[in-house]
Amino acid sequence: MSAVLAVCCGALLLVWPALHNGYPLLFSDTGALLEMGLEPSMGWDKPWIYGPFLALFHWRTTLWLPLAAQGLLVSWVLWLTQKTLGKTRMRLHIALCAALAVGSAAPWFTALLMPDFLTPVVVLCLFMLGFGQDRLSRSELACVAAIGAIAIAAHLAHLILAAACLTVLMLLRWRLDWRPAVPLATALAMLLLTNAAGNGVLGISPYGSVFALARLVGDGPGRAYLDRVCPDPSLRLCAWQGRLSADSDEFLWHPQGPMWADGFGPTRFAPEAARLVPAIIAAYPLGTLRAAAANTLHQLVKIRVGDTLVADHLDIALLPRMRPYFPLAEIARYQAALQPRGGLRDAAAPFAILYAALLIAGVAGSVGVMLRCWRTDRALAGLAALALAALLANAFATGALSGPHDRYQARLAWLVLLAPMAYAARLETSAGLMRTSPSYSRSSASVIGPGV
Repeated sequence: MSAVLAVCCGALLLVWPALHNGYPLLFSDTGALLEMGLEPSMGWDKPWIYGPFLALFHWRTTLWLPLAAQGLLVSWVLWLTQKTLGKTRMRLHIALCAALAVGSAAPWFTALLMPDFLTPVVVLCLFMLGFGQDRLSRSELACVAAIGAIAIAAHLAHLILAAACLTVLMLLRWRLDWRPAVPLATALAMLLLTNAAGNGVLGISPYGSVFALARLVGDGPGRAYLDRVCPDPSLRLCAWQGRLSADSDEFLWHPQGPMWADGFGPTRFAPEAARLVPAIIAAYPLGTLRAAAANTLHQLVKIRVGDTLVADHLDIALLPRMRPYFPLAEIARYQAALQPRGGLRDAAAPFAILYAALLIAGVAGSVGVMLRCWRTDRALAGLAALALAALLANAFATGALSGPHDRYQARLAWLVLLAPMAYAARLETSAGLMRTSPSYSRSSASVIGPGV
């Protein structure tokens, strides 16, 4: 009962932005994800994973139910992470969730109905499968593996993130068993099956080449390649030569751009994109690498909370997809919240400096924990190493391949706080035990204190 109460209290703390907003936080993509769980169409640009998750919980009644599921899931994963580290007390868990709620972006993404909340879950699940065999039960490990598989499959960038974390685990453990690889293998199978069933294509990302081409065009090599080969009647994109900008989002989503003009659509454009991407990389390998490195570095430092808090496009992309399925009272609750009225960003603004300062301290602390605990506590050192590796892998998977956006890194960066906080809690516990020991005295305190 104490564990259940701790997880529930932690969940409440981790979704406080939704309580303050008066409704779960939403993004323009949430509308398409809702539709994926309610319509026969599976969409083209997102895995068919998170949409069914929403449908499983909202029951066409309210979006507060999937929000509650997200809060409980993140809180429980943090509870099991602490158990893997050897500490699972109610007081410590609530203190951890409270610290994350005040000092990190974790609550802003736990309260957001987007697969972004699962990005840190990927890392923590792989950590537990790598280091928790002696401290987690078989049922807990099975649940962690299932959650990890769903989390990895929910976003294509998570595939790269998971592969990077598995590589780090192999370096840390040397004799790593098969368990940490199960979620990634399962996620790949899920993507293959859902794409075969819904899109008629047996592939991980049937239309991923469209996004890759948008990035190459935005970074410059794609435009330079068109200048070299156009006019070419076999290339539809040549019609836009000289009119393409450095904004990859404009390339992907503008209604009069290459993707959507004349009702063409990205699914029809995908074969040309698949032909162009390797040709552009082969023609400009150094330019492609330089752009990827620059975007990765840029993404590493884009950690602000804000681009998921605005009302941009919600009335166009979200509200029309809610109205046919949800009660009028639910629509009224959404419209009465702060976010659609433009008042939510101000709620996050006072925390910006604190978040940035704690993240800098968290990176330094994670490096220190990794070096200090390498021989004495491999699990704690492993958590620190995985958090740091995840920052770099996520920056590459999102910045280099999609384009730098604040939410991509902010949703994950708070992981660097976990290892230093666990280490600090351990020192505090050790100091408390020494102070309550019968052999503890004022003289011994003066000797032991500085070392502790």
